[in-house]
Amino acid sequence: MSGFSFYRQTFLDLAIWLPLAVLIGMLGGLASAVLLVSLDWATVTRVANPSLIWFLPFAGFGVGWLYHRFGRGIESGSNLLIDEVHNPKAVIPLRMAPLVLAGTVLSHLFGASVGREGTAVQMSGTLADRVALLTRRGPEGRRAILMAGMSAGFAGVFGTPLAGAVFGLEVLALGKMRNNALFPCLIASLTSDWVVRALGVHHTHYVISSIPTVTLKGIVAVLVAGIVFGLVGKFFAETTHWFAHQFKKISYPPLRPFVGGLVLSILVYTTGAYRYIGLGVPSIIESFSQPLSLFDAPLKFLFTTFSLGAGFKGGEVTPLFYIGSTLGNALAPILDMPYPLLAGLGFVAVFAGAANTPLACTFMAVELFGAAIAPYALLACVVAYLFSGHSSIYIAQRLGSGKGRLISDEESATRLSDMK
Repeated sequence: MSGFSFYRQTFLDLAIWLPLAVLIGMLGGLASAVLLVSLDWATVTRVANPSLIWFLPFAGFGVGWLYHRFGRGIESGSNLLIDEVHNPKAVIPLRMAPLVLAGTVLSHLFGASVGREGTAVQMSGTLADRVALLTRRGPEGRRAILMAGMSAGFAGVFGTPLAGAVFGLEVLALGKMRNNALFPCLIASLTSDWVVRALGVHHTHYVISSIPTVTLKGIVAVLVAGIVFGLVGKFFAETTHWFAHQFKKISYPPLRPFVGGLVLSILVYTTGAYRYIGLGVPSIIESFSQPLSLFDAPLKFLFTTFSLGAGFKGGEVTPLFYIGSTLGNALAPILDMPYPLLAGLGFVAVFAGAANTPLACTFMAVELFGAAIAPYALLACVVAYLFSGHSSIYIAQRLGSGKGRLISDEESATRLSDMK
């Protein structure tokens, strides 16, 4: 292809993808804004009425029944989106968006320990697939649109457009990124973030007042912390899948979250463990400023893996932020590092290990905490990624280039869930 033909085609591609990506970003931003406002209401209502925890089993049954009656084929959520990017088969049913929204709001309102990223990604990805259907894009175009939708949802719900753009590329396979979709993912992420802000929906601000310069001591400390973060991310993913496997022994699906909700409501009410349900944002903020209990990370870990395994909807990421930041807070005095720095690194690195997304998490650290944290954040996230092995909260991820060994092209397309 001649130079003129190349640039002509490039401009044509931009002319096609720019409006599509903006539209996807607007849809993702609107979905994220609706979700954030709904979850704020649910959280405020639950905190003001602690006795709502007793209704968690019935909320769980309701969510389970909705999915059993109307959600067959879409129960896998974000994993369905990842599978469709790799092997396009069928349009994502539009009902996924309202179902996951309703399920997430009910889960938060009555006290399950779940997140919100999964809901935003699923809503945005579902709406993006409608764009692919209406514009009659081919398989490759649909892949890019789905990735842009995932990026828009992630960016909108966390206010991190650069991390969102990279997340949509990186989450699909270990070590392999479809960079041909970078432009639509970036534009969709930037647009989604802008829409959320324009609607007056605010994100939580986490502050690291001072980031120390990079030293040999700091590198060693962050290296050790990164190993711990990665192992915790691996254990989180595997424990969540283990609980899900145990709950599947209950033959009638709606009973799974009912039983799980009953156990959670009794535990929370009798022990007063309200600190470990919902998103837990106040505890995350505290981890940046003061020493916290050594039990915060393990208890949030237990409540979240159990809630997700039982079938409550929402996602894993914000609870992973909680686990990571409180774990970093606990490691700070042991490694002789500042509380805010280790909390911030744990915030992103445990997620990096659990989701196998070290680059997206590094960008997130920079967007949330400032550019000065970049060297430490990249080290922590990469080490956590390496030490989490081939475990993942997203079982539909492909092996890609793997970790630490050469693999064949056939192996690279292997689903992580098929490696056990």
